Amino acid sequence: MTFKDHFSGRASQYSRFRPDYPDALFTWLGGVTPKHESVWDCGTGSGQAAKALTAIFRSVIATDASAEQLENAVPHPRIEYRVAAASASGLSDESVNMVTVAQALHWFDFQSFYAEVHRVLTADGALVVWGYGDPVMETASIEHIVHQFNRGTIEKYWSPEREMVLDGYASIPFPFREIETPSLWIERRWTLGELAGYMRTWSATASYVRANGIDPVNSVEQELEGEWGGNENRRLVRWPLRIRAGYI
Repeated sequence: MTFKDHFSGRASQYSRFRPDYPDALFTWLGGVTPKHESVWDCGTGSGQAAKALTAIFRSVIATDASAEQLENAVPHPRIEYRVAAASASGLSDESVNMVTVAQALHWFDFQSFYAEVHRVLTADGALVVWGYGDPVMETASIEHIVHQFNRGTIEKYWSPEREMVLDGYASIPFPFREIETPSLWIERRWTLGELAGYMRTWSATASYVRANGIDPVNSVEQELEGEWGGNENRRLVRWPLRIRAGYI
């Protein structure tokens, strides 16, 4: 499968403005497998999940097909970053206790990736994937403006894979012995500039810029100024986190 590179050109923004994941997620992950020697974080991007995984696993192998994304990842002595496709990790057979995929599974070829998961997981290992969709804003007026941008201005520039994220990964094939997962939220208090930076990391925003030659976030940022209450004011932004997990 050809690597669909939507993020290399905005790797530095992705590193700065994509939200990290809640501590409760990693507390739960610690109880999914009995051993915590090694984890493969596939599609790591700039390492948002990989950093937190170091609190659970002795060794974290974090791969991404984009070298530019990895160049913007924060180094850590127990994280080994590698440029690698999801279907060709370069890991040894039965070498990791867990495989994680944060906000990236929808870009993978499922059949070849799942074959790789089966190859590299230990017998008691688990695959855990998660993703988040549209942000939920603090007020109805801000929600309306962001929604109109997301589902109006840039709607036709979203890739079809986006529907899998909005569906909470419920419709994807998942040939594993599935387990119950918690219902969690990502929550951040952001300035308007941080929200605008986040919207510039969207693949649809990048596609809009390529097609039209202008940054569509500028206009929505101006529209939000009056509702935000000052550029340095912090507003609550929330995302429902959807998780699927299972054993081989």
